[in-house]
Amino acid sequence: KWDEQNRKWDEQNRKWDEMLKEVRSIKVKSEQSIGALGARWGLASEESFRAALRGILQGSFGFEVLNVNEYDDEGIVFGRPDQVELDVVIRDGTLILCELKSSVSKADMYIFERKVRFYEKRHQRVADRRIVVSPMVDAKAREVAKALEIEVFGYAEDVTGLA
Repeated sequence: KWDEQNRKWDEQNRKWDEMLKEVRSIKVKSEQSIGALGARWGLASEESFRAALRGILQGSFGFEVLNVNEYDDEGIVFGRPDQVELDVVIRDGTLILCELKSSVSKADMYIFERKVRFYEKRHQRVADRRIVVSPMVDAKAREVAKALEIEVFGYAEDVTGLA
């Protein structure tokens, strides 16, 4: 009877191990799917906000709003030649360079600063304002932004001085 019970326990443990392996596999697949969905949502949100910004500023206030994609053949931004995307707002000689992102890390803030330098060098013009717009900005990214004099517009609860 003892051996029989041990066999039953061994079989039960084997079944539990298989179930645990399957649950872990489902968890990994779910996390990957959620991550992919989040990335798609982020890109769609950025494009929606960009379209709204363009529609409002151009349509109602006479600003010129451009989404600039230029090739950085010197590797100023990424350390090697690559495509650089940047949002540009111009009105009455005022140049505003913007980054619209679903989330911003410390590294993203440094990359934006290099994008600004790249644009300024290529177009022989200094930006009047440098702005990052994102609902999720890492605390360390905010410190970098302050040091680099980049304005950050983030989560609605972060906005002050409107009342």
